Amino acid sequence: MPHTIVLTGAGSGIGQLLAQRLHERGDRLVLVARDAPRAEDFTAAFPGSTAIVADLAHPETLADAVAAADLPVQVDALVHAAGIVDLGHVADLPVTSWNEQLAVNLVAPAELTRILLPRVRAARGQVLFVNSGAGLTAHPEWAAYAASKHGLKALADALRGEEAPHGVRVTTIYPGRTATPMQAKVHEQEGAAYDASAWIDPASVVTATLTALDLPRDAVISDLTVRPGPR
Repeated sequence: MPHTIVLTGAGSGIGQLLAQRLHERGDRLVLVARDAPRAEDFTAAFPGSTAIVADLAHPETLADAVAAADLPVQVDALVHAAGIVDLGHVADLPVTSWNEQLAVNLVAPAELTRILLPRVRAARGQVLFVNSGAGLTAHPEWAAYAASKHGLKALADALRGEEAPHGVRVTTIYPGRTATPMQAKVHEQEGAAYDASAWIDPASVVTATLTALDLPRDAVISDLTVRPGPR
């Protein structure tokens, strides 16, 4: 039976591949797009899907964007796969970098979850956060990004307890370094050569994500870490 899935981050990397896999198996996609042209691209790439036109960098606009979209009364899963990264030492990072990463990586997921929770509750559905290894450990130059991802873990942990009485499952996936355009950008910021074959294939993270989404209702994968395997 097809499910209704709201997904952020469908334009690239893990989110894009997840959208492809969900669409191929017949799930109904609601994709968050930052502007109208991107929304048209999404609905063309995934026939039968719908879009919420909203810029995650401005979480205060999400409520109106969701209200303007034609959404079903039940949402089986809300998957947060969008994210941005901007590395730098604490001594050098401007406040704009902190604000942007916190907005996209933490505040927007919190706000979108708040807005859609009645629909997720109606389906006794699931909220899944694609976090990061940086959500568990912070390394030099990763302060702002890791802070946003540590905050995302806190959001998921609190939400899990709050929504259990409503039958809502909450899952966090913590991928290690994965071969995505974001990883290429990270290597550029680090001044390091990028070899995609050295890192996790996004398909492996998507498979882990689908496993969590498809788990029978008698159980929940609350936290799942996916690390690069031995080479």
